[in-house]
Amino acid sequence: MRAVRAVSQDYDEPLSGLRLEDVPEPIPPAGWTMVRVAAAALNPHDVWTLRGVGHPAERIPITLGCDAAGWDEAGNPVVIYPTLGDPDAGFGDITFDPARGLLSETVDGTLAEKVAVPRGHLAPKPEFLSFEEAAALPVTFGTAYRMLFTRGRLVPGQRVLVQGAAGGVSSAAILLARAAGAEVYATSRTEAGRAFAASLGAIALETGARLPELVDLVIETVGEATWAHSLRVLRRGGAVVIAGATSGAMPSADLARVFFNQLSVVGSTGCTFDEFTRMLRFVTTHGIRPPVAEVIGIDEAPRGFSRLIEGGVMGKIVVRIAS
Repeated sequence: MRAVRAVSQDYDEPLSGLRLEDVPEPIPPAGWTMVRVAAAALNPHDVWTLRGVGHPAERIPITLGCDAAGWDEAGNPVVIYPTLGDPDAGFGDITFDPARGLLSETVDGTLAEKVAVPRGHLAPKPEFLSFEEAAALPVTFGTAYRMLFTRGRLVPGQRVLVQGAAGGVSSAAILLARAAGAEVYATSRTEAGRAFAASLGAIALETGARLPELVDLVIETVGEATWAHSLRVLRRGGAVVIAGATSGAMPSADLARVFFNQLSVVGSTGCTFDEFTRMLRFVTTHGIRPPVAEVIGIDEAPRGFSRLIEGGVMGKIVVRIAS
């Protein structure tokens, strides 16, 4: 079967280690099952694997891809929950398992004609979504859902700021928060990013801009470049939920503002399977379609990754693998 593989790692030239290869079909171990992949989305995570960041060299070669939708062994349309781990090791929450990981970290990922996954990691595909749209959901929408509703405890009528609006998690957070009845502000350093945020229903502002009013919750994935702004725009008792730091992870803590205004700084990683299925129901109930920037064939995967590395992609790049 055809697969998109990382065969070597190079920080400066990540695409030098990308290959399209014919590999044997996976043999699912006990408790696992096979999924025939219809579509799989590209993620920055795949690029970090190719760069050798957070992915040990001894796990190379490996098939890339965390997100996918396809058909289970009975032919049912499904979406794959992407996190592997032991919920019991995390006290019932797989995201707290110190050994957790995504598909493509310890086992072959989804950018292939078939992928083996645990039986309990399949959820029915929302009927109103195409396979390409459904493949854009797992990592970004699952992460955003947990940030907003589990860790951020968002309720209708609250005000939310989403930093770095053009990112995958950020754009998902805008759509989910808007559907939940929140007023959403979003920042981007580019005019194109602000236009994209506005198209999703946010009030779009330049990065660091003064907001018309303080917010209850900030969704933060940018880190150092936006951290001071994130704390400054929170109302007293508000919270910032952080799930990434693409611009740097060591900003000034501004502890005086944190304790004086009684702010909460909350970390968040991925989502549980229960949150994943609730996210899918929420998306279905509200008719949310994830933004897809481009659908490409598997032979075009190198070009898709090149676009991802260049930046400026609004929405997900999705690889159509079967139909």
